Amino acid sequence: MTAARDGVALRDVVQGDAAAIAAIYGEHVLQGTASFELTPPGEEEMRRRMSAIVEDGYPWIVACDALGVAGFAYAGPYRPRPAYRYTVEDSVYLAPRVQRQGVGSALLRALIDRCTARGHRQMVAVIGDSANAASIALHARAGFVDAGRFSNVGWKFERWLDVVLMQRALGDGAASTAGALLS
Repeated sequence: MTAARDGVALRDVVQGDAAAIAAIYGEHVLQGTASFELTPPGEEEMRRRMSAIVEDGYPWIVACDALGVAGFAYAGPYRPRPAYRYTVEDSVYLAPRVQRQGVGSALLRALIDRCTARGHRQMVAVIGDSANAASIALHARAGFVDAGRFSNVGWKFERWLDVVLMQRALGDGAASTAGALLS
């Protein structure tokens, strides 16, 4: 475990975290526009998703406080085609009790470090809702730059939603050749 903030520590996900992760994510699905899912996945589905990411060697990190799992972040393949194998997409979700306390930044920094060490050279953020100022600011603070926007591509809460794309180089970015990567 590593300390993220006072009273909050980061560690790798374990299967026993599935219920807490499903609860945190479920609240975002039901109340927010960061996720375009309409029905929250249950604990078993979240366990399946966690296993798929971890078994493929990608990082899934949780933030824990005195009350348990307070947030999580993971990276997975940006797209399934082989040419995209050096690019990952990140996701960060927090319980309301730790929002705006630096926990999201700590999770994202740890995720960036882990993906860089793994040999990835680009990280992409696909941010639901152009009004999601907190996620856009989180990514900007971590060095992500605006990479575009898809307008009106999601329908949730009886309105159209945009998707904001942000991107960050990892390690040497495009200056690296692919031969020695993804060890």
